[in-house]
Amino acid sequence: MLSKMGKRRSSQTPSEKRRSKMPALPDDQLLAVAVTTLRQRLSQSALPACIHGYQKERRELSDLVQRTLTTGESNSVLVIGHRGTGKSMLVENVLKDVQEKKETQQSVVMVRLNGLLQTDDKIALKEMTRQLQLENTVGDRVFGSFAENLQFLLEALRSGDHESKAIVLTLEEFDMFAQHRGQTLLYNLFDVCQSAQTPICVIGITCRFDVVELLEKRVKSRFSHRQIYLFDNMTLKDYISLCVAYLSLDDCFPDSNFVHTWNLHIQELMEQETVRKVISRQFSLTTQVRDLILLLTSVICCLSPDHPVITVPDFVEAFQIKSTDCKSSMMHGVSILELCLIIAMKHLSEIYDGEPFNFEMVYSEYLKFAKRRSSVQVFDKAVVLKAFEHLLSLELLRPMDGGQSRVQKEYRLMTLLLHPTQILDTLQKYPNCPTEIKHWASSSLA
Repeated sequence: MLSKMGKRRSSQTPSEKRRSKMPALPDDQLLAVAVTTLRQRLSQSALPACIHGYQKERRELSDLVQRTLTTGESNSVLVIGHRGTGKSMLVENVLKDVQEKKETQQSVVMVRLNGLLQTDDKIALKEMTRQLQLENTVGDRVFGSFAENLQFLLEALRSGDHESKAIVLTLEEFDMFAQHRGQTLLYNLFDVCQSAQTPICVIGITCRFDVVELLEKRVKSRFSHRQIYLFDNMTLKDYISLCVAYLSLDDCFPDSNFVHTWNLHIQELMEQETVRKVISRQFSLTTQVRDLILLLTSVICCLSPDHPVITVPDFVEAFQIKSTDCKSSMMHGVSILELCLIIAMKHLSEIYDGEPFNFEMVYSEYLKFAKRRSSVQVFDKAVVLKAFEHLLSLELLRPMDGGQSRVQKEYRLMTLLLHPTQILDTLQKYPNCPTEIKHWASSSLA
């Protein structure tokens, strides 16, 4: 138990001595602070203490930003990678290091734009003005063009006590900015980078690998064509280390004894064979950090004063919850008739090699089975059609025409949104499912 803390060591570091002067907190309050800290980290409202992988890419990006701050060299770069590979985390980690250095923290201004929020160039320029704190400087001025407005902002930033400050501008969802009419913002930003009038570093973040092809010719000519690609090359060892990093407490925690006991427990927990199997299974399904964060969030939510430590069953239960198939769960609530229709669709998909089907074909397959099995009740066509429409409302089926066709509903082409393994797994857990229906589903021919 975490409440059984060991005695403090006599030799303490200065940081430990400072923490020892703080008032002692009850164990329940320490646990509450620890849970809050871990939840903030997992919610990505705070950056992780360290980044696993991407050391080469991090050095390259950090060197690019440092050259802008120290030598006044303007740069532009694109950070490209699939969603969930850590592009934004990498950029924010580099910028955090820049802001923490004494020699550069007073000489840089950070501007962050997002293509999902700043949907046109005027909104983006207004947001830049707000983040640069130049609203009073702009006032009610009327500018002839977008370029004139942007140039005025940069000149205002260079004047007075802002003379030596450089700008680091990050563009999240860079491909959305490339879809703005005329690409005026990108053209003027890259033009400023090329003219070297103001030290500025433009960092675009996108998941589209063909984003350069979206740029107009005049924008391409001003872009430096520096591109940093992030590919997920994480190993299982890195995955486990990342799991430990997310669940461990930092040295800045109020109680050093609590930190030591907690982190030791996490290390021992990660050595348990069952926990390693769970993490290995999660790693085999997906290597994205976001999915690991979802798993660990469920684990952290189990903590309470009555359950103060993370246990092996917490990992097992969290993985079961996360890996639950929603469609299979929905199928547990359908009727026997609807289940027969799903099996009929499964057979039609197998017979016609995935080609779409309509209600008449499904009804014909259902009648063949029902007439062969005397114990299966044969429903009227209207009742079967109602069950078919219910499956459509549950989104277990999808109309091929998107629902816009004027064809009679009995003849509209449909496709099944269930995999055969999902159907077979559901039948194994379906309460009181007739044996002949299970045999029908597992047979290779209708």
